[in-house]
Amino acid sequence: MFRKILVANDGSEGAARALSAAVKLAKEQGADLHMISVEELPRFAASVDELIEEKSEANHVYEALTRRAVAQAQAQGVNLTPHVAVGHPVTAISDCVASGGFDLLVVGFMGHSALYNRLIGSTTDRLVEHAPSAVLVIK
Repeated sequence: MFRKILVANDGSEGAARALSAAVKLAKEQGADLHMISVEELPRFAASVDELIEEKSEANHVYEALTRRAVAQAQAQGVNLTPHVAVGHPVTAISDCVASGGFDLLVVGFMGHSALYNRLIGSTTDRLVEHAPSAVLVIK
């Protein structure tokens, strides 16, 4: 049914559950599996040095996250192609889904308070609304 799956991974518990589900689904479906992590840089950096420091820290976080995810997929006999994008998560992930021709996006659910979700909304809600593919939300 699915031939090309993208899983979003920000290192959260919800993302870890989504990765596990995506690996299992890719194995069952014989689908290509890709993972995207989105690096959010500060909107108003005080200096260029602050921006460089933030970027360096993000690189280290996503390198370790990517290594663990690739190893987890390989342990199940699935090849995982990682991607790291810079920008706003909803825009970057939706753009990746569209440009990569993915037919399924797998995302984790991160529970916030009802008030938070009413006032701010969630990345997961926005991805369900904007992603140009089917979206599987894992709780």
